[in-house]
Amino acid sequence: MSRPSSAVTLHNDDLSTRQPAVPDSAWIERGSPRFFRVTLALFSAGLATFALLYCVQPILPVLSQQFGVSPAESSVSLSLSTALMALGLLFTGPLSDAIGRKSVMVTSLTLAALCTLVSATMSSWHGILLMRALTGLSLSGVAAVGMTYLSEEMHPRVVAFSMGLYISGNSIGGMSGRLLSGVLTDFFSWRIAIGVIGACALAGALMFWKILPASRHFRPASLRPRSLLLNFRLHWRDKGLPLLFAEGFLLMGAFVTLFNYIGYRLLSAPWSLSQAVVGLLSVVYLTGSWSSPKAGAMTSRYGRGPVMIAATAVMLSGLLLTVFSSLWIILPGMMLFTAGFFAAHSVASGWIGPRARRAKGQASSLYLFSYYLGSSVAGTFGGVFWHQYGWPGVTVFISVLLVLALLTGLRLQGRKL
Repeated sequence: MSRPSSAVTLHNDDLSTRQPAVPDSAWIERGSPRFFRVTLALFSAGLATFALLYCVQPILPVLSQQFGVSPAESSVSLSLSTALMALGLLFTGPLSDAIGRKSVMVTSLTLAALCTLVSATMSSWHGILLMRALTGLSLSGVAAVGMTYLSEEMHPRVVAFSMGLYISGNSIGGMSGRLLSGVLTDFFSWRIAIGVIGACALAGALMFWKILPASRHFRPASLRPRSLLLNFRLHWRDKGLPLLFAEGFLLMGAFVTLFNYIGYRLLSAPWSLSQAVVGLLSVVYLTGSWSSPKAGAMTSRYGRGPVMIAATAVMLSGLLLTVFSSLWIILPGMMLFTAGFFAAHSVASGWIGPRARRAKGQASSLYLFSYYLGSSVAGTFGGVFWHQYGWPGVTVFISVLLVLALLTGLRLQGRKL
């Protein structure tokens, strides 16, 4: 069945776009005061979300030592958060389709910050895991809904650029959470580190509530199970969306696996770096804050498919550099890997909104469900390779994921979707 003609002409390999017939003045244009408010609000939300989610990653060795758990068991504190976040996305996206975008995001970010503050007081490993699970579940209401808000409110010609800015907030948030937790843990304790991050996120939630404009293009959808199932089937029968879901799984699985275990490698001989220095290596995330909006802008010139394939290839080349023993080679490899990841994720996530014919919140939720499921499954499974084969084994595991991601990107490109 043919689709309605697009309101925007995209590169011939872009997915079909369907936007509501509204006057240009109703969209948020680049450079306007509303554009600045939306960008700042969602940048801060992305920053807080990823800081809360990944703040435990650089201190996994510390948690292993304090609670007497293995590296794979320690990584569960991250994998459990991403798994519950993935599960929650199946519900919060459709919920936002029914009751609105802003209210869901504000409530979710506030609850996640409070759960993180509580986790800093827990004395048992199981208590920490419980709070980490609730943090991930709460954050599910921010991730997918932010993407949907942008696809609805921004003018179609600046959606890709805006999505890139939003993803750059994610990259800086991931860096900030890792950097703060690594450094503060080395100088004080992991409890103080987690508590500071939770307090900062709570302040970020307040700012987000104050400055984000209300939705103009939101139209409530039914929460009836029959409608949800119909939209679910529509998304999975689409020619492009399932491939994008698979791409999210593979890219995020590769990314989290590398950063879960690179810390264990660098804390051991011959490097024997301190916890603070390992945390400082999170500055490589700044490459993602540059590459994600850059990739969004490049899609208008080269098309989404070629940009995503090139970014995945950059990830693979960066990964191979980490095999060497010199820190002067490992660090540039981490930078390339990070820049490629955020560029590829920016393109893939920005592809969802234009492709989905309806229930865009649910479509974004399904993409991020796959994305965080990849984080949880691959991030934990990578621990087996680390335990059995060391860094060479982890490198092979990540390489397989990235080769599959390249093949998926080529399939998307070959179909000219």
